[in-house]
Amino acid sequence: MEFISQILPFVFLIAIMYFVIIRPQNQQAKKHKEMVESLAKGDKVVTSGGLIVEIKKVEGDFFAVKFNNETEGRLVKEAVARKYEDEA
Repeated sequence: MEFISQILPFVFLIAIMYFVIIRPQNQQAKKHKEMVESLAKGDKVVTSGGLIVEIKKVEGDFFAVKFNNETEGRLVKEAVARKYEDEA
């Protein structure tokens, strides 16, 4: 009986950490992964560096992107922070 009463606080702390830290982080990562997979040609995204770019082509692990009318480049899918929504 003493063993259970000594272990119970640790189990309680682990459960709190799971529901407060680990589970929300996993849900956020899953949501971000689904968002990146759903991106298509013509979508505008904000990179983790703060650039707003337009996707020209979806490749394996990269996006071919257009920065402006003359500049194009490639962007690693992990560098996409979020989808850009125009506030027009």
